[in-house]
Amino acid sequence: MKFRRLILANLFRKKIRLILTIGSFAVALFLFAFLGVVRGAFNRGADVAGADRLVVIDRVSIINLIPLKYRDQILQIPGVKCITHNNWFGGVYQDEKNFFPQFVIDPENQRQVFPELVVPDDQWNNFVKDRQGAIAGARTAERFHWKIGDRIPIKTTLYGGGSWEFILDGIYHGQRPENDETQFWFQWDYFEERIPQAIKGQIGWYVLRVNSPDDAVRVAKAIDAKFANSPNETKTETESAFAAGWVKQFGNIQFLILTIGSVVFFTLLLVTGNTMAISVRERTSELAVLKAIGFSGRAVLFFILAESLVIALAGGVLGLSLALLAVPALAKALNGMLPQLVLEPSILVVGLFAALAVGIASGILPGLGAMRMRVVNALRRV
Repeated sequence: MKFRRLILANLFRKKIRLILTIGSFAVALFLFAFLGVVRGAFNRGADVAGADRLVVIDRVSIINLIPLKYRDQILQIPGVKCITHNNWFGGVYQDEKNFFPQFVIDPENQRQVFPELVVPDDQWNNFVKDRQGAIAGARTAERFHWKIGDRIPIKTTLYGGGSWEFILDGIYHGQRPENDETQFWFQWDYFEERIPQAIKGQIGWYVLRVNSPDDAVRVAKAIDAKFANSPNETKTETESAFAAGWVKQFGNIQFLILTIGSVVFFTLLLVTGNTMAISVRERTSELAVLKAIGFSGRAVLFFILAESLVIALAGGVLGLSLALLAVPALAKALNGMLPQLVLEPSILVVGLFAALAVGIASGILPGLGAMRMRVVNALRRV
């Protein structure tokens, strides 16, 4: 660009102001990226849910148990491919702060229903043979430095309380980065033999796969109709709907993030627009001289917009680069304590375009004023 030196000279006229304005963009874009990561973490369950999976819970609340005998009746419904069941355990490892999700699973069908959570065959075979065996997600195993063969005591206040001891027989990995690798699984038989008699033969929820996603609605209605007016009525919905409903219990996360992001960018627009207006006002005589020696009004507008865009681009790249470095470090520091934090490329692209849009918007009004400025009047004000 042949006017590069002129644009840079004007930018560096006030170095402190330039640094502060770029810093404002960097902070805003860093915050934007972080909010996008948090939103993605909370929505990831719905995003990665299987289109052919349904979740069956008690109609009143998920905390109410439902009979294990429902399993065979659900399998008889046309369109059901396979089914597994889970119970929530709710324990902690060594200390109250060491929380991670623990599930009682049905070893015979878990892998058929959740094929994206991969356990090596040899580890899985050892797990099936071991009554006290357990499978841990890769992130949880890394968090506590567990290795195959470790004995893992977990304390729970549910199911009679006390400490339960497990032997780590395997570690599962998700096929995609967004898959949940924080879970801890152990066997139904071991669970069933230790729980109080009053709750034996009852499970927390079913997860099933249907032959085709097109069958999901029909099968869901058939399941609920089958157990209507029974002591344990059911509520069946797609896995994505179930995950979305779970997230809503934390409040309207998406609205909150959208509101914060809008306020951040609106404030950034005001700050940058004011900066550009002051910069133009300080250079009124110089801009008048440029027009006097033959530069057109459009050229003057171009200079001001270029300055604003350079500031926006520099600040945006700096902020997003900081996010690229900070998010993986934060995810590692919070290993297993929050949903997986992933900075997706789409967040970077949207953030950069948002920064450029703010740059254009903040420079357009001062630029139009300078473009329409009459040389005589401008020089008279000096």
